[in-house]
Amino acid sequence: MSRLRILTLFSLGFFGLLTAYLYNLRTAMAPNIRTEDVAKLGAIVVGSGLAGLSAASQLISHDIPVRLLERAAKPGGNSIKASSGINGAPTKYQSVVDDAFYADTVKSAGKAMSAMTAHREKLIGTLTNSSSAAISWLVDTKGIDLSKVAQLGGHTFPRTHRGAGQTPPGFSIVSTLLKSLKESPIFHLQTSCTVTKVLQADHRVTGVEYACDDGEKQELHGPVIFAAGGFGGDAEGLLAQYRPDLAGYPSTNDPRPGTQPLLTAVGAQLIDMDLVQVHPSGFVDPANPSSPLKFLAAEVLRGEGGLLLINGKRFINELETRENVTNAIVATAPTSQSPKQWTVQLVLDEGVYNAAKSHIDFYIFKGLMRKTTIADLGEDALESIQQYASAAAGKEADSFHRTAFAHWALTDPTPESVVYTGIVTPVVHFTMGGVVISDRAEVLNGDGEKIEGLWGAGEVTGGVHGGNRLGGSSLLECVVFGRTAGDQCAEYINNDSK
Repeated sequence: MSRLRILTLFSLGFFGLLTAYLYNLRTAMAPNIRTEDVAKLGAIVVGSGLAGLSAASQLISHDIPVRLLERAAKPGGNSIKASSGINGAPTKYQSVVDDAFYADTVKSAGKAMSAMTAHREKLIGTLTNSSSAAISWLVDTKGIDLSKVAQLGGHTFPRTHRGAGQTPPGFSIVSTLLKSLKESPIFHLQTSCTVTKVLQADHRVTGVEYACDDGEKQELHGPVIFAAGGFGGDAEGLLAQYRPDLAGYPSTNDPRPGTQPLLTAVGAQLIDMDLVQVHPSGFVDPANPSSPLKFLAAEVLRGEGGLLLINGKRFINELETRENVTNAIVATAPTSQSPKQWTVQLVLDEGVYNAAKSHIDFYIFKGLMRKTTIADLGEDALESIQQYASAAAGKEADSFHRTAFAHWALTDPTPESVVYTGIVTPVVHFTMGGVVISDRAEVLNGDGEKIEGLWGAGEVTGGVHGGNRLGGSSLLECVVFGRTAGDQCAEYINNDSK
């Protein structure tokens, strides 16, 4: 072999090793990095739902390397399943002047506002005042279609945005951000990796301990943004501890432990842990009605004009808050105890179908909804639907004081009229409680002071929604506080490196 060829091979091997070394350094693969080297390594994001992806996107925009750890086998969290949309006001897609978002959120929070009032008001102000910018970021910077606006329960005006196409908003947003992040050479995602401990030295968070499929514990060093989601699927752990009355309820969340204890171990303060949102409409799958895991019937179905029936009769204004609709359902006798569930008919006409076609076609494909006629629903249902249609047509006032019927189009229902229907039941859906954060997404300790090197965003945090979360505000919370956490963490790293 010639001397030139030997030198060439040596050079290629050397640069390959050097490239691998630099990559591992940049993504903080080595567990024995000193704390003072944190600024060189970038940030750690825990959780790949929209909050984590928004934080990672902001960090990348500041040229900060990101190592993202996700305990599930696939990224996206619950955010990727979100189907109603994301709130924003005012935006270019709204046809009315919307100045009530803050007031609607405070009203929805309810009695929780009586404690830590100033703190909650600041969080809600940050959420609502940043909502227009959040929509603009997704639309103008990320190229996501959010041009269609609907009014959901508890909202004074239509402000919940989703795309005009067939793709649900959660999937559209999450998949777009993931694609963008994966194109960055300074972003590294690891799935099936569970954080087991938050590392701390001298009252400063310095990294995490984690284990992947092989069970071997490793350490990763750097400042941490925690966005690991809520505890709605922790039926035998945190949910049982804080809301034992919800034992036996089905859930939309995969069964997994809540992660708040990892943060309280380093001094984080908790808030509203007993405030758990039971969503009024999770589908009862006819093929497996006793499954404790339910698929959510998106609130947009009611927002676009759908109605709810128990024993063939309406019982509430379908545009009430999730809490009020749920309370009206559970005030009646359950039809099953294992799991504890009710039989509520969700009924839509052709007008609602056309307005939410992508959702309904998917539910039909999954066997959760079906196309039928009113005659199939029973005699009482015909009378209820006729009264509802009359109110929707403006012929009479609605007996439940509903004034917005959106796309309901059926004006003269008969037994042969086509409808779309599915059975729904209340389900544990969202946990409003979690660790206390500032309006800068800093995780706070029991004295209300920030824990240096630690931020939180999304459902792992508490205090933003109070007693009831408005539909469409979950994705918004993830974007607003996820981006804030990313910006704050980037500033922390840059200041540390000076």
